[in-house]
Amino acid sequence: MKFLRFLLFPFAVIYDLVATIRNFLFDVRFFNQTSFSIPVIVVGNLSVGGTGKTPQIEYLIRLLKNQFKIAVLSRGYKRETTGFLTLNNNHTAIEVGDEPLQFFRKFQDIIVAVDANRVEGIKKILQQSASEIVLLDDAFQHRKVKGSFYILLTKFDDLFVSDYLLPTGNLRENRTGAKRADAIIVSKCPEDLTENQKEIIRNSIEKYSKNVYFSSISYAKYLSGNEPILLKDLRNYEVLLLTGIANSSSLLHFLESNKVNYHHLNFPDHYQFSSEDIDNILFKFDTLKGFKKIILTTEKDFVRLNSLIKNCYFIEIETSFLECQKVNFDNLILDHINSFSN
Repeated sequence: MKFLRFLLFPFAVIYDLVATIRNFLFDVRFFNQTSFSIPVIVVGNLSVGGTGKTPQIEYLIRLLKNQFKIAVLSRGYKRETTGFLTLNNNHTAIEVGDEPLQFFRKFQDIIVAVDANRVEGIKKILQQSASEIVLLDDAFQHRKVKGSFYILLTKFDDLFVSDYLLPTGNLRENRTGAKRADAIIVSKCPEDLTENQKEIIRNSIEKYSKNVYFSSISYAKYLSGNEPILLKDLRNYEVLLLTGIANSSSLLHFLESNKVNYHHLNFPDHYQFSSEDIDNILFKFDTLKGFKKIILTTEKDFVRLNSLIKNCYFIEIETSFLECQKVNFDNLILDHINSFSN
């Protein structure tokens, strides 16, 4: 696979040229950008998938929802509908996408909408609601919107500074695109990350942004599902693990570190499970020999699976900033928002 990617390097050069020209034309205002009178906070990455955008959006919702009227706008990746939709209780993941539906079901009193055209999507949100802040999910490269604040995520064990453009690497655009970021978060860090490790990473990233933060994924103490199960008791179960996300390595490491006996069925990101898939999953589950056994999945996959598999569980996750960085990051965001009212 690595050799094939090396052979595709000439295509990466072409990709880089096209992306660089596009960004240049936005930078010199040859292509129009639309800005808005309220804060539009963009969360995204330079690489394809798996950096923790969803828990980061949820972190921002928790930070802001008690003070401001929040709207989240997403593309609604792999949904079977088109155009603008404001989510309601009747929508399914197939209609609006799994991540937007997760936001909608998890948080009360916020607007969640989907639209591939982010400019029109924000306009319609503002026409239909009194939203004071828009959180734009996975839109770092969507430059037709001029966000007021850009958060770039890069995964600890797959930093953008060490990566290459598609198809040789996983970058959507040149590393210099990171200079648009107001804050860069190194996500999915080990909780015992040393100061020396942080300093090495900072030195490689600070030329793109001076605001560099480190975050990790924290797991809830209980599994969510039909009945609460203590996470520490999961090692007593035979677990069939289902994942349809871009990168499940963090979850696998977590289960292994907690001595959980699991059998992993891995599907592509945002996978839409067919009836045949469900039959095969249930057959696999029936073959597990343990007296106590469960089907475990990710929170994002649960949105698509809970109506298809009755006895299904997930572990809720959150973004946690390392050490005292939470206060600094929160103040950075709140100062930016408050600057709109001054």
